[in-house]
Amino acid sequence: MAKVHPNVLPSSPAERAAAAAAGPPSAGSVSEEEATSLTVWRKSLLFNCRGYTVFDARGDLAYRVDSYDAEAEVVLMDPAGRPAFTLRRKRLSLSGEQWLIYTGEETRRPVYAVKRGGGKSMARVTPCAGAVASYEVEGSYARRRCVVYDAERRAVAEVQPKEAVGTDVFRLLVQPGVNVSLAMAVVVALDQLFGRPSLLRSWSYSP
Repeated sequence: MAKVHPNVLPSSPAERAAAAAAGPPSAGSVSEEEATSLTVWRKSLLFNCRGYTVFDARGDLAYRVDSYDAEAEVVLMDPAGRPAFTLRRKRLSLSGEQWLIYTGEETRRPVYAVKRGGGKSMARVTPCAGAVASYEVEGSYARRRCVVYDAERRAVAEVQPKEAVGTDVFRLLVQPGVNVSLAMAVVVALDQLFGRPSLLRSWSYSP
């Protein structure tokens, strides 16, 4: 069960600066006039806790991830602390490291699996129970420059760097009609697969 601290607002100068970074999106391959723009900060607002804080274009809290343990599980929550998706590392996978995405707190039937790709594809998002769409991710997550394509090669989401703030703060653009929570869950999975170190690995090895 995820612990909840609803609607915590940024209070420190660093937190306010990250919230202010959620300004108007810059030019990119995703249509930004209608796209949802999120600013992702690889930091929890809770003291002595690791995670993500995600702001919308107005600077309001949109999503959060707060770590309370070092298990192979990450819960993406809305501002009120309600789980949107739960991500779990798949154990004993013959096809390499995979992260399974579950709706809410349900962890019996995953809706998507995210794993490393091959060739131009950095990662593949494949449907499981109750899902039909598949996606491919191309680019470099380490550089915060990657695009999510649907089966028809339409760019449905894009990760872009924020200038002059390093790789711990970046932008996520999501096209209209695409599940924004799912797009954010895919970003969390990418961080576990390609982050250096990923948030979960940093939790596991932190003193």
